[in-house]
Amino acid sequence: MEFVDNLYELYKNKLTGDEEDALIIIEGIMQSFSRKDMIQMIDNLSEQERFDMLALFLYEKFRQKMAEEGIGQTKNRDDENVKYYH
Repeated sequence: MEFVDNLYELYKNKLTGDEEDALIIIEGIMQSFSRKDMIQMIDNLSEQERFDMLALFLYEKFRQKMAEEGIGQTKNRDDENVKYYH
């Protein structure tokens, strides 16, 4: 996607390689977008890019829901009122 390529070129010498870099940059850019800007950007995506975008969004939301519910995590034994004295 040309927008991402241009954005990367603009910031590549300032990146540390941390995922938070990308999030901070994207959130900062998105705050300046109007609804019209966002719709235009989505309209310019290919079918595959729109599919990928929605799939990634749904995956993240599903993953967040699992984390909120504690699915897939081992619970701390303290939750079972078991106390350890050292």
